Amino acid sequence: MASVQQSVDVDVPIRVAYDQWTQFESFPQFMGGVERITQIDETRTHWVTNIDGVKREFDAEITEQHPEERVAWTSTSGDAKHAGVVTFHRLDDTKTRVMIQIDWEPTGIVEKAGAALGFDDRQVKADAKRFKEFIESRGTETGAWRGDVPRPDQQ
Repeated sequence: MASVQQSVDVDVPIRVAYDQWTQFESFPQFMGGVERITQIDETRTHWVTNIDGVKREFDAEITEQHPEERVAWTSTSGDAKHAGVVTFHRLDDTKTRVMIQIDWEPTGIVEKAGAALGFDDRQVKADAKRFKEFIESRGTETGAWRGDVPRPDQQ
């Protein structure tokens, strides 16, 4: 299993940063290699990615979500085995720290070599930077979902 952690400070209030992150269908605008995300229902999404010529399709489920705190997910089917969590930290009224952790299982020689050489770290860092540019240039979110999804062990 490979793991990447990255944080980025964005010059928007925590509500704006969090609300934008719940708009999964906008991810291709700032996330490299993500071609399309379709929101199936409140907790399920379908992803189509193409990273270094390796195309993958998979479903993911939100496993925990608390407004302005965290969004966690895991893949549930398809080619890619991964999970992640994004947490939001209020720095002041107009600045938020977004912390991203992604864990995945590289498959095939290209993905395993890329993980070993740190390409995945650079990709997540670049995606975090593009998220910062995307949300700061807009100044507001493209939409919001404020639902709460408790962890399975808290239900």
